[in-house]
Amino acid sequence: MEVLTRVEENKAYSNLQLNSALQRASLSSQDAALATELVYGTVSRLNTLDYFLERFVAKGIKKLQPWVRNLLRLSLYQMMYLDRIPPHAVVNEAVNLAKRRGHQGISGMVNGVLRNVLRHREELVLPDDLSPAERIALEHSHPQWLVERWIRQYGESTTEAICRANNEPPSVSVRVNTTMITREEMLAEMKKAGFEAAPSALSSEGILVYGGGNMALTEWYRDGQISIQDESSMLVGGTVGPAPGMRVLDCCAAPGGKTSHMAELMEDQGEIIANDLHEHKQKLIAEQAERLGLASIHTVSGNAMELVQKYPAGSFDRILLDAPCSGLGVIRRKPDLKWTKTAGDIGEIASLQRELLDSVSSLLRIGGILVYSTCTIDPEENEGTVRHFLETHPGFGYPEDSSGEWDKLHSAAGGVGVQILPQDYHSDGFYIARLQRFS
Repeated sequence: MEVLTRVEENKAYSNLQLNSALQRASLSSQDAALATELVYGTVSRLNTLDYFLERFVAKGIKKLQPWVRNLLRLSLYQMMYLDRIPPHAVVNEAVNLAKRRGHQGISGMVNGVLRNVLRHREELVLPDDLSPAERIALEHSHPQWLVERWIRQYGESTTEAICRANNEPPSVSVRVNTTMITREEMLAEMKKAGFEAAPSALSSEGILVYGGGNMALTEWYRDGQISIQDESSMLVGGTVGPAPGMRVLDCCAAPGGKTSHMAELMEDQGEIIANDLHEHKQKLIAEQAERLGLASIHTVSGNAMELVQKYPAGSFDRILLDAPCSGLGVIRRKPDLKWTKTAGDIGEIASLQRELLDSVSSLLRIGGILVYSTCTIDPEENEGTVRHFLETHPGFGYPEDSSGEWDKLHSAAGGVGVQILPQDYHSDGFYIARLQRFS
Protein backbone atom coordinates (compact mmCIF):
# COMPACT_ATOMS: atom_id res chain seq x y z
CA MET A 1 0.00 0.00 0.00
CA GLU A 2 2.86 2.39 0.88
CA VAL A 3 4.61 1.67 -2.43
CA LEU A 4 1.45 2.25 -4.49
CA THR A 5 0.75 5.49 -2.60
CA ARG A 6 4.28 6.82 -3.22
CA VAL A 7 4.02 5.88 -6.91
CA GLU A 8 0.77 7.83 -7.20
CA GLU A 9 1.66 10.86 -5.07
CA ASN A 10 5.30 11.39 -6.10
CA LYS A 11 5.10 10.04 -9.66
CA ALA A 12 7.81 7.61 -8.49
CA TYR A 13 8.81 4.52 -10.49
CA SER A 14 7.11 1.40 -9.14
CA ASN A 15 10.19 -0.83 -9.66
CA LEU A 16 12.49 1.51 -7.67
CA GLN A 17 9.95 2.01 -4.87
CA LEU A 18 9.26 -1.70 -4.65
CA ASN A 19 12.95 -2.66 -4.60
CA SER A 20 13.78 -0.29 -1.74
CA ALA A 21 10.64 -1.35 0.21
CA LEU A 22 11.57 -5.04 -0.20
CA GLN A 23 15.11 -4.36 1.03
CA ARG A 24 13.73 -2.66 4.16
CA ALA A 25 11.11 -5.33 4.82
CA SER A 26 13.31 -8.48 4.55
CA LEU A 27 10.39 -10.76 3.58
CA SER A 28 10.61 -14.45 2.74
CA SER A 29 11.07 -15.10 -0.99
CA GLN A 30 7.43 -16.23 -1.23
CA ASP A 31 6.11 -13.06 0.42
CA ALA A 32 8.43 -10.88 -1.66
CA ALA A 33 7.02 -12.53 -4.80
CA LEU A 34 3.46 -11.86 -3.61
CA ALA A 35 4.27 -8.21 -2.78
CA THR A 36 5.76 -7.82 -6.26
CA GLU A 37 2.65 -9.36 -7.88
CA LEU A 38 0.39 -7.03 -5.85
CA VAL A 39 2.28 -3.85 -6.75
CA TYR A 40 2.76 -4.55 -10.47
CA GLY A 41 -0.68 -6.12 -10.83
CA THR A 42 -2.46 -3.17 -9.20
CA VAL A 43 -0.50 -0.60 -11.25
CA SER A 44 -1.13 -2.61 -14.40
CA ARG A 45 -4.92 -2.88 -13.89
CA LEU A 46 -5.42 0.63 -12.54
CA ASN A 47 -8.23 2.00 -14.70
CA THR A 48 -10.26 -1.24 -14.57
CA LEU A 49 -10.05 -1.31 -10.76
CA ASP A 50 -11.08 2.37 -10.57
CA TYR A 51 -13.95 1.78 -13.01
CA PHE A 52 -15.49 -0.89 -10.79
CA LEU A 53 -14.66 0.78 -7.43
CA GLU A 54 -16.47 3.93 -8.58
CA ARG A 55 -19.80 2.03 -8.24
CA PHE A 56 -19.19 1.25 -4.58
CA VAL A 57 -17.63 4.44 -3.17
CA ALA A 58 -20.44 6.89 -2.43
CA LYS A 59 -18.45 10.12 -2.83
CA GLY A 60 -16.27 8.76 -5.68
CA ILE A 61 -12.73 7.40 -5.40
CA LYS A 62 -11.11 10.69 -6.53
CA LYS A 63 -12.23 12.27 -3.22
CA LEU A 64 -10.54 9.62 -1.05
CA GLN A 65 -7.11 10.10 0.52
CA PRO A 66 -4.46 8.50 -1.74
CA TRP A 67 -3.57 5.72 0.73
CA VAL A 68 -7.26 4.75 1.15
CA ARG A 69 -7.76 4.73 -2.61
CA ASN A 70 -4.70 2.49 -3.05
CA LEU A 71 -5.79 0.17 -0.24
CA LEU A 72 -9.14 -0.36 -2.02
CA ARG A 73 -7.43 -0.89 -5.39
CA LEU A 74 -5.01 -3.39 -3.88
CA SER A 75 -7.86 -5.30 -2.25
CA LEU A 76 -10.05 -5.37 -5.37
CA TYR A 77 -7.06 -6.51 -7.45
CA GLN A 78 -6.73 -9.60 -5.24
CA MET A 79 -10.45 -10.34 -5.47
CA MET A 80 -10.64 -9.93 -9.25
CA TYR A 81 -7.32 -11.25 -10.52
CA LEU A 82 -5.82 -13.63 -7.94
CA ASP A 83 -7.35 -16.95 -6.97
CA ARG A 84 -5.30 -18.14 -3.99
CA ILE A 85 -6.22 -15.45 -1.45
CA PRO A 86 -9.65 -16.01 0.18
CA PRO A 87 -11.88 -12.91 -0.13
CA HIS A 88 -12.55 -12.77 3.64
CA ALA A 89 -8.77 -12.62 4.25
CA VAL A 90 -8.48 -9.71 1.78
CA VAL A 91 -11.23 -7.77 3.60
CA ASN A 92 -9.78 -8.57 7.01
CA GLU A 93 -6.29 -7.43 6.07
CA ALA A 94 -7.60 -4.20 4.47
CA VAL A 95 -9.69 -3.34 7.55
CA ASN A 96 -6.72 -3.97 9.89
CA LEU A 97 -4.49 -1.79 7.71
CA ALA A 98 -7.11 0.98 7.67
CA LYS A 99 -7.36 0.85 11.50
CA ARG A 100 -3.56 1.08 11.86
CA ARG A 101 -3.16 3.89 9.37
CA GLY A 102 -6.39 5.84 9.82
CA HIS A 103 -9.32 5.90 12.26
CA GLN A 104 -12.50 3.96 13.00
CA GLY A 105 -14.54 5.82 10.36
CA ILE A 106 -12.11 4.95 7.55
CA SER A 107 -11.83 1.28 8.53
CA GLY A 108 -15.65 1.11 8.65
CA MET A 109 -15.88 2.62 5.16
CA VAL A 110 -13.24 0.21 3.77
CA ASN A 111 -15.08 -2.73 5.37
CA GLY A 112 -18.43 -1.57 3.95
CA VAL A 113 -17.10 -1.00 0.41
CA LEU A 114 -15.28 -4.35 0.16
CA ARG A 115 -18.15 -6.39 1.64
CA ASN A 116 -20.51 -4.68 -0.78
CA VAL A 117 -18.14 -5.59 -3.66
CA LEU A 118 -18.19 -9.24 -2.50
CA ARG A 119 -21.99 -9.32 -2.40
CA HIS A 120 -22.17 -8.03 -6.00
CA ARG A 121 -19.18 -9.86 -7.37
CA GLU A 122 -21.10 -11.34 -10.34
CA GLU A 123 -21.94 -7.82 -11.47
CA LEU A 124 -18.29 -6.85 -12.01
CA VAL A 125 -18.62 -7.12 -15.79
CA LEU A 126 -18.27 -4.52 -18.51
CA PRO A 127 -21.45 -3.30 -20.24
CA ASP A 128 -22.18 -4.45 -23.82
CA ASP A 129 -22.58 -0.99 -25.31
CA LEU A 130 -18.94 0.15 -25.12
CA SER A 131 -17.04 1.23 -28.25
CA PRO A 132 -14.15 -1.09 -29.26
CA ALA A 133 -11.60 1.37 -27.82
CA GLU A 134 -13.49 1.72 -24.51
CA ARG A 135 -13.89 -2.05 -24.19
CA ILE A 136 -10.21 -2.81 -24.89
CA ALA A 137 -9.08 0.03 -22.59
CA LEU A 138 -11.13 -1.33 -19.68
CA GLU A 139 -10.81 -5.06 -20.31
CA HIS A 140 -7.01 -4.90 -20.66
CA SER A 141 -6.37 -1.76 -18.59
CA HIS A 142 -4.76 0.76 -20.93
CA PRO A 143 -5.47 4.50 -21.32
CA GLN A 144 -8.17 5.03 -23.92
CA TRP A 145 -6.20 7.64 -25.94
CA LEU A 146 -3.42 5.07 -26.43
CA VAL A 147 -5.84 2.31 -27.44
CA GLU A 148 -7.48 4.67 -29.97
CA ARG A 149 -4.04 5.59 -31.37
CA TRP A 150 -3.03 1.93 -31.74
CA ILE A 151 -6.35 1.03 -33.38
CA ARG A 152 -5.66 3.73 -36.00
CA GLN A 153 -2.11 2.43 -36.50
CA TYR A 154 -2.57 -1.34 -36.18
CA GLY A 155 -6.29 -2.15 -36.31
CA GLU A 156 -8.55 -3.48 -33.55
CA SER A 157 -7.47 -7.12 -33.22
CA THR A 158 -3.71 -6.35 -33.20
CA THR A 159 -4.31 -3.59 -30.63
CA GLU A 160 -6.18 -6.00 -28.38
CA ALA A 161 -3.31 -8.52 -28.71
CA ILE A 162 -0.77 -5.79 -27.77
CA CYS A 163 -2.76 -4.81 -24.67
CA ARG A 164 -3.29 -8.44 -23.61
CA ALA A 165 0.44 -9.19 -24.01
CA ASN A 166 1.36 -6.10 -21.98
CA ASN A 167 -0.38 -7.62 -18.94
CA GLU A 168 1.49 -10.94 -19.09
CA PRO A 169 4.52 -11.46 -16.84
CA PRO A 170 7.79 -10.79 -18.71
CA SER A 171 10.12 -13.67 -19.58
CA VAL A 172 13.49 -14.01 -17.89
CA SER A 173 16.19 -14.17 -20.56
CA VAL A 174 19.96 -14.04 -20.34
CA ARG A 175 22.67 -13.46 -22.95
CA VAL A 176 25.71 -15.72 -22.90
CA ASN A 177 29.11 -13.99 -22.97
CA THR A 178 30.57 -15.98 -25.86
CA THR A 179 34.10 -14.68 -25.15
CA MET A 180 34.01 -16.95 -22.07
CA ILE A 181 31.59 -19.83 -22.72
CA THR A 182 29.33 -21.20 -25.48
CA ARG A 183 25.54 -21.20 -25.23
CA GLU A 184 25.51 -25.03 -25.23
CA GLU A 185 27.99 -25.17 -22.32
CA MET A 186 25.96 -22.60 -20.37
CA LEU A 187 22.70 -24.51 -20.97
CA ALA A 188 24.37 -27.70 -19.72
CA GLU A 189 25.60 -25.92 -16.57
CA MET A 190 22.14 -24.49 -15.87
CA LYS A 191 20.46 -27.87 -16.28
CA LYS A 192 23.07 -29.47 -14.01
CA ALA A 193 22.26 -26.81 -11.35
CA GLY A 194 18.53 -27.68 -11.60
CA PHE A 195 17.39 -24.68 -13.68
CA GLU A 196 14.77 -25.12 -16.38
CA ALA A 197 16.29 -23.36 -19.39
CA ALA A 198 15.91 -23.35 -23.16
CA PRO A 199 17.75 -21.70 -26.08
CA SER A 200 16.17 -18.48 -27.38
CA ALA A 201 14.59 -18.85 -30.81
CA LEU A 202 15.26 -15.15 -31.47
CA SER A 203 18.92 -14.75 -30.55
CA SER A 204 21.79 -17.20 -30.97
CA GLU A 205 23.35 -15.96 -27.70
CA GLY A 206 20.10 -15.98 -25.71
CA ILE A 207 18.72 -18.40 -23.10
CA LEU A 208 15.23 -18.36 -21.57
CA VAL A 209 15.13 -19.29 -17.87
CA TYR A 210 11.86 -20.47 -16.31
CA GLY A 211 11.18 -19.93 -12.59
CA GLY A 212 14.88 -19.37 -11.87
CA GLY A 213 14.55 -16.37 -9.52
CA ASN A 214 16.94 -13.41 -9.78
CA MET A 215 19.68 -14.36 -12.27
CA ALA A 216 21.79 -11.37 -11.12
CA LEU A 217 22.43 -13.27 -7.86
CA THR A 218 24.02 -16.27 -9.60
CA GLU A 219 27.75 -17.00 -9.85
CA TRP A 220 27.43 -17.07 -13.64
CA TYR A 221 26.35 -13.42 -13.58
CA ARG A 222 28.99 -12.39 -11.04
CA ASP A 223 31.75 -14.10 -13.05
CA GLY A 224 30.66 -12.35 -16.27
CA GLN A 225 29.42 -15.45 -18.11
CA ILE A 226 25.89 -14.07 -18.58
CA SER A 227 24.05 -10.75 -18.79
CA ILE A 228 20.35 -10.18 -18.19
CA GLN A 229 18.76 -8.83 -21.37
CA ASP A 230 15.44 -9.13 -23.17
CA GLU A 231 15.47 -11.23 -26.34
CA SER A 232 14.31 -8.33 -28.58
CA SER A 233 17.12 -6.17 -27.24
CA MET A 234 19.65 -8.96 -28.03
CA LEU A 235 18.76 -8.67 -31.73
CA VAL A 236 20.21 -5.16 -31.92
CA GLY A 237 23.88 -6.11 -31.39
CA GLY A 238 23.72 -8.77 -34.10
CA THR A 239 22.00 -6.35 -36.50
CA VAL A 240 24.88 -3.86 -36.14
CA GLY A 241 27.13 -6.68 -37.41
CA PRO A 242 30.30 -5.65 -35.54
CA ALA A 243 33.45 -7.65 -36.41
CA PRO A 244 36.87 -7.89 -34.73
CA GLY A 245 39.01 -4.79 -35.35
CA MET A 246 36.12 -2.42 -36.12
CA ARG A 247 35.57 1.03 -34.62
CA VAL A 248 32.00 1.30 -33.32
CA LEU A 249 30.03 4.21 -31.85
CA ASP A 250 27.17 3.54 -29.41
CA CYS A 251 25.49 6.95 -29.11
CA CYS A 252 23.09 6.43 -26.16
CA ALA A 253 24.69 3.44 -24.50
CA ALA A 254 23.55 3.16 -20.84
CA PRO A 255 23.14 0.83 -19.06
CA GLY A 256 25.44 -0.96 -21.51
CA GLY A 257 23.65 -4.19 -22.46
CA LYS A 258 23.88 -3.65 -26.21
CA THR A 259 27.37 -2.14 -25.92
CA SER A 260 28.76 -5.21 -24.16
CA HIS A 261 26.95 -7.53 -26.58
CA MET A 262 28.68 -5.81 -29.53
CA ALA A 263 32.05 -6.11 -27.76
CA GLU A 264 31.43 -9.84 -27.26
CA LEU A 265 30.55 -10.25 -30.96
CA MET A 266 33.80 -8.44 -31.82
CA GLU A 267 35.67 -10.94 -29.62
CA ASP A 268 36.79 -7.86 -27.65
CA GLN A 269 39.05 -6.79 -30.55
CA GLY A 270 38.66 -3.25 -31.85
CA GLU A 271 37.11 -0.24 -30.13
CA ILE A 272 33.62 0.74 -29.00
CA ILE A 273 33.02 4.34 -27.93
CA ALA A 274 30.06 4.13 -25.53
CA ASN A 275 28.49 7.54 -24.95
CA ASP A 276 25.70 8.50 -22.56
CA LEU A 277 24.23 11.86 -21.65
CA HIS A 278 24.50 11.25 -17.88
CA GLU A 279 27.86 10.93 -16.15
CA HIS A 280 26.59 8.53 -13.46
CA LYS A 281 25.35 6.19 -16.21
CA GLN A 282 28.82 6.16 -17.78
CA LYS A 283 29.89 4.35 -14.59
CA LEU A 284 27.20 1.66 -15.13
CA ILE A 285 28.58 0.89 -18.60
CA ALA A 286 32.15 0.71 -17.28
CA GLU A 287 31.06 -1.64 -14.46
CA GLN A 288 29.34 -3.96 -16.97
CA ALA A 289 32.45 -4.01 -19.17
CA GLU A 290 34.64 -4.86 -16.18
CA ARG A 291 32.32 -7.64 -14.96
CA LEU A 292 32.31 -9.19 -18.45
CA GLY A 293 36.09 -8.82 -18.90
CA LEU A 294 35.75 -6.55 -21.96
CA ALA A 295 38.63 -4.12 -22.60
CA SER A 296 37.45 -2.76 -25.97
CA ILE A 297 34.73 -0.50 -24.46
CA HIS A 298 35.65 3.14 -23.78
CA THR A 299 33.01 5.24 -22.04
CA VAL A 300 32.42 8.94 -22.62
CA SER A 301 29.71 11.26 -21.36
CA GLY A 302 27.88 14.07 -23.12
CA ASN A 303 25.01 15.04 -25.39
CA ALA A 304 24.91 12.71 -28.43
CA MET A 305 24.21 15.78 -30.61
CA GLU A 306 27.72 17.04 -29.77
CA LEU A 307 29.55 13.85 -30.81
CA VAL A 308 30.14 15.47 -34.22
CA GLN A 309 32.39 18.02 -32.47
CA LYS A 310 34.40 15.27 -30.73
CA TYR A 311 35.08 12.87 -33.60
CA PRO A 312 36.04 13.36 -37.28
CA ALA A 313 33.37 12.82 -39.96
CA GLY A 314 33.32 9.30 -41.38
CA SER A 315 35.47 7.86 -38.57
CA PHE A 316 33.30 4.89 -37.52
CA ASP A 317 32.66 1.53 -39.23
CA ARG A 318 29.41 0.99 -37.32
CA ILE A 319 27.07 3.31 -35.43
CA LEU A 320 24.26 2.28 -33.09
CA LEU A 321 21.65 4.89 -32.20
CA ASP A 322 19.46 3.22 -29.61
CA ALA A 323 17.37 6.35 -29.41
CA PRO A 324 15.51 7.85 -26.44
CA CYS A 325 11.84 6.89 -26.94
CA SER A 326 8.42 6.70 -25.27
CA GLY A 327 9.18 3.13 -24.08
CA LEU A 328 5.74 1.87 -25.12
CA GLY A 329 7.22 -1.52 -26.03
CA VAL A 330 8.24 -2.35 -22.45
CA ILE A 331 4.93 -1.80 -20.64
CA ARG A 332 4.89 -5.37 -19.30
CA ARG A 333 8.14 -4.58 -17.44
CA LYS A 334 7.20 -1.00 -16.50
CA PRO A 335 3.41 -0.84 -16.17
CA ASP A 336 3.40 2.74 -14.83
CA LEU A 337 4.64 3.93 -18.25
CA LYS A 338 1.22 3.63 -19.84
CA TRP A 339 -0.37 5.96 -17.27
CA THR A 340 2.30 8.69 -17.45
CA LYS A 341 2.84 9.15 -21.21
CA THR A 342 0.82 11.51 -23.41
CA ALA A 343 0.38 11.87 -27.18
CA GLY A 344 2.32 15.15 -26.90
CA ASP A 345 5.32 13.28 -25.42
CA ILE A 346 5.46 11.02 -28.49
CA GLY A 347 5.58 13.97 -30.91
CA GLU A 348 8.35 15.69 -28.91
CA ILE A 349 10.46 12.52 -28.69
CA ALA A 350 10.05 11.82 -32.43
CA SER A 351 11.44 15.25 -33.29
CA LEU A 352 14.45 14.69 -30.96
CA GLN A 353 15.07 11.30 -32.63
CA ARG A 354 15.16 12.93 -36.07
CA GLU A 355 17.71 15.50 -34.90
CA LEU A 356 19.90 12.80 -33.32
CA LEU A 357 19.84 10.60 -36.42
CA ASP A 358 20.64 13.57 -38.62
CA SER A 359 23.56 14.61 -36.40
CA VAL A 360 25.34 11.28 -35.77
CA SER A 361 24.98 9.93 -39.33
CA SER A 362 27.86 12.11 -40.57
CA LEU A 363 30.25 10.16 -38.31
CA LEU A 364 29.73 6.96 -40.35
CA ARG A 365 32.29 6.07 -43.03
CA ILE A 366 31.10 5.39 -46.58
CA GLY A 367 30.15 1.71 -46.75
CA GLY A 368 29.49 1.63 -42.99
CA ILE A 369 26.30 0.45 -41.27
CA LEU A 370 24.05 2.54 -39.00
CA VAL A 371 21.43 0.83 -36.84
CA TYR A 372 18.52 2.82 -35.39
CA SER A 373 16.58 1.08 -32.61
CA THR A 374 13.94 1.90 -29.99
CA CYS A 375 11.94 0.02 -27.36
CA THR A 376 8.64 1.53 -28.53
CA ILE A 377 5.94 0.35 -30.93
CA ASP A 378 4.78 3.77 -32.11
CA PRO A 379 5.21 4.19 -35.91
CA GLU A 380 5.77 7.95 -35.57
CA GLU A 381 8.95 7.28 -33.55
CA ASN A 382 10.01 4.31 -35.64
CA GLU A 383 9.16 3.99 -39.31
CA GLY A 384 8.25 7.70 -39.46
CA THR A 385 11.67 8.76 -38.15
CA VAL A 386 13.59 6.43 -40.51
CA ARG A 387 11.52 7.41 -43.58
CA HIS A 388 12.15 11.08 -42.83
CA PHE A 389 15.89 10.40 -42.50
CA LEU A 390 16.11 8.52 -45.82
CA GLU A 391 14.15 11.26 -47.63
CA THR A 392 16.54 13.93 -46.34
CA HIS A 393 19.80 11.89 -46.64
CA PRO A 394 20.06 10.53 -50.22
CA GLY A 395 23.53 9.06 -49.47
CA PHE A 396 21.92 6.43 -47.21
CA GLY A 397 19.84 3.37 -48.11
CA TYR A 398 19.27 -0.27 -47.28
CA PRO A 399 22.42 -2.40 -46.98
CA GLU A 400 23.67 -4.66 -49.76
CA ASP A 401 25.26 -7.16 -47.37
CA SER A 402 23.32 -9.46 -45.07
CA SER A 403 23.35 -10.18 -41.35
CA GLY A 404 22.02 -13.64 -40.34
CA GLU A 405 19.34 -13.05 -37.70
CA TRP A 406 18.42 -9.69 -39.21
CA ASP A 407 17.71 -11.22 -42.63
CA LYS A 408 15.28 -13.74 -41.13
CA LEU A 409 13.42 -11.00 -39.28
CA HIS A 410 13.50 -8.47 -42.08
CA SER A 411 12.18 -10.79 -44.78
CA ALA A 412 9.30 -11.66 -42.44
CA ALA A 413 8.50 -7.98 -41.77
CA GLY A 414 9.32 -6.21 -45.04
CA GLY A 415 8.88 -2.42 -44.94
CA VAL A 416 11.16 0.11 -43.30
CA GLY A 417 12.98 -1.78 -40.57
CA VAL A 418 11.50 -4.46 -38.30
CA GLN A 419 8.75 -3.79 -35.77
CA ILE A 420 8.48 -6.46 -33.07
CA LEU A 421 5.23 -6.30 -31.09
CA PRO A 422 5.04 -7.67 -27.52
CA GLN A 423 2.78 -10.57 -28.61
CA ASP A 424 5.07 -11.69 -31.46
CA TYR A 425 7.69 -13.58 -29.44
CA HIS A 426 6.61 -12.89 -25.84
CA SER A 427 9.50 -10.40 -25.71
CA ASP A 428 9.64 -6.60 -25.47
CA GLY A 429 8.18 -4.45 -28.23
CA PHE A 430 11.15 -3.22 -30.26
CA TYR A 431 12.00 -1.49 -33.53
CA ILE A 432 15.22 -1.97 -35.50
CA ALA A 433 16.27 -0.39 -38.82
CA ARG A 434 19.55 -1.19 -40.60
CA LEU A 435 20.95 1.47 -42.95
CA GLN A 436 24.12 1.80 -45.03
CA ARG A 437 26.01 4.87 -46.16
CA PHE A 438 26.72 4.81 -49.90
CA SER A 439 28.10 8.30 -50.48
